[in-house]
Amino acid sequence: MSVRSVERWGRAWREGGMEALCSAGPASSPTVTDAQFTVLEEELGKGPSAHGFDDGRWTLARAQAVIRRRLRVSLSLAAVWRLLKRHGWSWQAPARRALARDEHAVELWKKEMRPRVKVSRRQVERGSSSRTKPASP
Repeated sequence: MSVRSVERWGRAWREGGMEALCSAGPASSPTVTDAQFTVLEEELGKGPSAHGFDDGRWTLARAQAVIRRRLRVSLSLAAVWRLLKRHGWSWQAPARRALARDEHAVELWKKEMRPRVKVSRRQVERGSSSRTKPASP
């Protein structure tokens, strides 16, 4: 800690007491106003393909890129997540089953192929766990 820091804290203490020493938050945290977030929601509503992305999935990195381009604000991925979560957005998990899933083919595979592929467990024999010591009688 430098001498200047100590002097600055001492002066703040003398002039304002304990309240003067409280943190005012990060010095350079960019914020997104409600008006800017309205613009962002409109942009996100257009979908990723409208912003030049290949598929229809939003990721934090893609949302970050839109914020940077459209709002001219640079946010970390964590800040993007907090911003979206604060405004009621949530992450979406993909569906567990593919839309093109062929249930008949799956059942056929389970009946015919699975028994051939499934390997039965071998019997556990008594012995030593050591590789150098032979099994005890």
